Amino acid sequence: MRRALITGITGQDGSYLAEFLLKKGYDVYGLTRRTSTVNNERIRHIEEKITLIQGDLLDQSSLAAAVHQADPDEVYNLAAQSFVKTSWNQPVLTGEFTAIGVTRMLEAIRTVNPKIKFYQASSSEMFGKVTETPQKETTRFHPRSPYGVAKVYGHYITLNYRESYDMFACSGILFNHESPRRGLEFVTRKISHAVARISLGKQDKLELGNLEAKRDWGFAGDYVEAMWLMLQEDAPDDYVIATGKTHSVREFLELAFNTVGISDWKKHVESNKAEHIRPAEVDYLIGDASKAKKVLGWQPKTSFQELVEMMVRADIEMEKQNNS
Repeated sequence: MRRALITGITGQDGSYLAEFLLKKGYDVYGLTRRTSTVNNERIRHIEEKITLIQGDLLDQSSLAAAVHQADPDEVYNLAAQSFVKTSWNQPVLTGEFTAIGVTRMLEAIRTVNPKIKFYQASSSEMFGKVTETPQKETTRFHPRSPYGVAKVYGHYITLNYRESYDMFACSGILFNHESPRRGLEFVTRKISHAVARISLGKQDKLELGNLEAKRDWGFAGDYVEAMWLMLQEDAPDDYVIATGKTHSVREFLELAFNTVGISDWKKHVESNKAEHIRPAEVDYLIGDASKAKKVLGWQPKTSFQELVEMMVRADIEMEKQNNS
């Protein structure tokens, strides 16, 4: 039985990856931070099938202890301060978690067992002010937020350990990937949750920023398969994971409201660009996943419409349960 250690197991990607690996017959360990309020909601249904280990990306010794205890074949580093907007308010903390935390985990692996395969969660936010469209593995990085900068560091330190210590270390450059488990602070889940509440008569208005902003949105459940596939290759490498299609916030809104039978969605939506503006914006991201399709045989399975409908319906069910 193969063993895997997942940092960030209580997050969106971590929970889907844990499910995926359990189905593959893995013994799954998850790293969790000690907090006064425990939030294991996303892994509640599989909690008895996995082993949770306390540790923190800010604490080197706890990472070494976790790697030693789990004795994994594979480590998936998904933990980070992952909300772009927050990275402007907490740039130093974002750097500690999202950048230096990668080095700490790589060091823990190198000292305990350098034969462990390592996956680093890189991000399309690294491209930022894009220099070519669509973006692929060789596209130059120009991050536009402290989060994006931190992710570039994590990406390159992973490459550095691969080249310096001959470690099997990969980075997946994942474009936006959503699901019913996405945090409520992210625009896609903010929309699906508000639409669910509006359809049930629980709220009337939804305030958003730029409705014309476009992103390459896929389903997180599809993307975790790509993470696993990278670590099954004979040689480590980096891959862009994306759908290759972009959609605007406006399109997401229209589909979400259509799901609940509301055609005149504009009366429920207020656009307040000034309130939601960031010091520097990312204008247009669309990924070229040709390499992943060719080498890994990976393909996104869930369409944009299926994703939006899935999220809205899940939020409707959640809101109904909150009433009971």
